[in-house]
Parts: sequence; structure tokens; C-alpha cells
Amino acid sequence: MKMIENVKRRHFLIGSAGTMAAAAVGMPAGAQDSDNPLPDYVSWKDAEDVIVHSKQTLETKRAAQGSELITPSTELYIRNNLPAPSDDIVANRDAWEIEIDGVANPGTMTVGDMKTLAVETVVCVLQCSGNGRAFFDHETSGTQWSVGAAGNVVWTGVPVRAVIDAMGGAAEGANFLTGTGGEEIPEGVPKETIQVERSVPMAAMDHAILAWEMNGEPLPLAHGGPLRLVIPGYYGVNNVKYLKRLALTEGESPNKIQQTSYRVRPVGVKGDPSQPSMYEMSVKSWITGPLMDAATGKVQIHGVAMGGVSDLEKVEVSIDGGQSWAEAQFLGPDLGPYAWRPFVMITDLAEGTHTLASRATAKDGLSQPETFPPNERGYGNNGWRVHAVDVTVS
Repeated sequence: MKMIENVKRRHFLIGSAGTMAAAAVGMPAGAQDSDNPLPDYVSWKDAEDVIVHSKQTLETKRAAQGSELITPSTELYIRNNLPAPSDDIVANRDAWEIEIDGVANPGTMTVGDMKTLAVETVVCVLQCSGNGRAFFDHETSGTQWSVGAAGNVVWTGVPVRAVIDAMGGAAEGANFLTGTGGEEIPEGVPKETIQVERSVPMAAMDHAILAWEMNGEPLPLAHGGPLRLVIPGYYGVNNVKYLKRLALTEGESPNKIQQTSYRVRPVGVKGDPSQPSMYEMSVKSWITGPLMDAATGKVQIHGVAMGGVSDLEKVEVSIDGGQSWAEAQFLGPDLGPYAWRPFVMITDLAEGTHTLASRATAKDGLSQPETFPPNERGYGNNGWRVHAVDVTVS
């Protein structure tokens, strides 16, 4: 908890700097607005900083990102594949029980049991596979996310490996870590067609936790409480909410969400298991201010960057649409390879229109590309050019 309090103090300082920068350049309160009211189960969200796409999808406004090192829970995006369960499941959080299979001694374990094993805190980016979908030229189904289906979150829970060890260790032949969500399946609907059950390679278990806290508070129902599988560096769909079953399996889940959904495939092609699955996130960055206009003279250009599954090496910023680049400065502490880092570059902007872009490079040598190939569902877009913003300086 001391670490979380330190993070809170640090992100307040960054938030103050970001607020001053926003005021200095006349940054708007939000690049987009929504007339849709907040759904009841997320009525505690900050309506000024989120866009309500539907009852199951909320997006953080671009201008609200990056001014704080940790994304406030009230601003964090929502993406649910199924309606959230009743809040009855968080009435007695420690009593929540999950089934554990694919181990030497299969059985069940409650959250209360898990708290006696070990506790670990990790900071990592939570990002929807479709973040950036709206920037593709081709028509895509699904929520038209801009950049707001991502946030930097503090998670606390038990390491998955500690749970597996407590059950006698992994059974032979295990290749995947499979998590099953506890959402209600409508009567008469085959569960394999809609049940949230995702399998990830066993290597992901090394850093995975079963989280019961988010940003130092009990995990909200809307974000998967009372228990969520969190896999740092992996896209949000793999971070299964309302976790009801954890299994080490030989093969991938037979469910649709694993077999044909969340597959990167050419436009017009149906999904199948041979196509790449949305597992590890890619290196990515984007500008969060200024977004529309600025005054001539010294301007603070700021944004956020992530290395995916690697530490960041650097972030470069361009004020001329990528013709030239200058290295930006990171803001705040480095919270590890899975967290994002706010950045800033102070420069002179002359009167006129400027295309502001950012380009991140990770220590594993991977760099944010200029463009990302179109794909049927609009997944994984990390191209820097489409994430650029045009700013009018006067």
C-alpha cells in the first residue's frame, strides 16, 4: 500500500503539470463529447471525461489522458463482451470462489484463501484490442475507439504461480493458461458461442496475477470485481473479468471468443484458429495535448507512450507531420515495462497549422511504425501517422 500511496502523490504532481500545460495552450476539455447518459452500473464515472458509446462501452476522452501517471478509476474505459453480473457478487468479496483445474490437486479456492498465499502489486496498461479502430480507412464493426480504450492501472492480487503451486503445481501437458468469466449465460444460448473464456500461452503465467484491488481500492464490479485475471502486457480481452475458473490446459479454449474472434485477419476474411490472436500489446504512443489550437511561442506537447511488453527506450515528437523528429522527455517515475509513461516536449510553434505526431521506441528494438496494416476487425492499430493531430497556432 505504501507504493500505491507514493504513486498517487507522484501522479498528482504530473497531473498538476499537465493541467498547467493544458491551460497554457488552450486545450479543450475533450476532443469528443457524448450525449449518452452514464449507465447505472457506472454512474460513479466522471461524465466530463468519458464518452458513452453504449451501455457496455465507455471511452476516456483524449484530453483527459496522461495528465496523471495512473488513470483514475472514474475515467478508465469500459469494454464488456457481456452485461456485467449483479452487484450481489461483490457483497462478500472474500467468499468469491473459483475452480482450479489442470493442476496436481484440482479444487476450489476463495479470494479469502488467496489472500493468505501472497500479495503482489503491478502497474500495467489496460488496453482494448480495438483501440485506434476509428483511424482505419475501411469500415469496421465494433466500437469506433479513438485512443481512449486504454489506461494505466495499479493492480493488487495474488500471483497466479502462487495459486498453482498451492494446488500442487501444473499437471503434465499444460500449454495454455485459460481463464473463464462468471457472466450469466442466457438460457438456451450455447455457452461456447458467447462465454468469455480466453487461453494465453503458459509463459504469460510468470507475471499474471488474480487481482482483487484496482488503484488501491476494491476492484469495481464494472472492471471485473471481485476477481480479475490480469496479464501484464496483454490486450484487455485476455484479462478475464469475474474470474470463475482458472485452468492449465493442453489446448486453447473451444469457445468462439478464442477460436475465431480477436484474430488478426485480412479485410473480408473470416476468423479461424490459424490466424494471430490478440495477445501481446505493441509499442505505441499518442499526443494528448494540445489537440486543436495553441498560442504562438513556447508550447508543451505532451502525451503517453507504452512499450507493450518491453521497457521504453525513447519517444520522439514531430511538429511537421513526420518530416523531422526531436526526442521528448519522460515525466514521472518509471513504473516498469508494462506501464505507460507520460512524456513532454517544449518547443516553439509559429503561426499556422502544425501536424503533431509521436513515435515510441522500446528497448527490445521495436519502434512504432508509420502505418499499421488494415485488418477485418480493426485490431492493434499503433501507426503513428493516423494518431497525429492537426493544431492551429495563432
